[in-house]
Amino acid sequence: MLHIARRHGGNGHIPVDDGCARAYFLPMAPDFEIDARDLLCPLPVLRLRKCLSSAAPGQLIRLIATDPAALIDVPHFCTEQGHSYLGATDQPDGSTAHLIRHKS
Repeated sequence: MLHIARRHGGNGHIPVDDGCARAYFLPMAPDFEIDARDLLCPLPVLRLRKCLSSAAPGQLIRLIATDPAALIDVPHFCTEQGHSYLGATDQPDGSTAHLIRHKS
């Protein structure tokens, strides 16, 4: 399981620690972005579900949420529906950005 680091390196790469070695990946540009700030459970997941229904297999969705429950709800929803939960990063405004890949 990869854990995305919370800080970006100065070169624009995101450090990723897989428990064995440190690697750097370029940030992925999402195909869709959902602003679910200030929405409470279950609304962030419902917005994600609606977006996924119109997304093509393999497309990336970035969900930005302030609800702490989204840290549990979004990965659980992705697991139940077969989508790939790629991780979460804290944002400067206090929100969390979740990255999801539509199941293929």
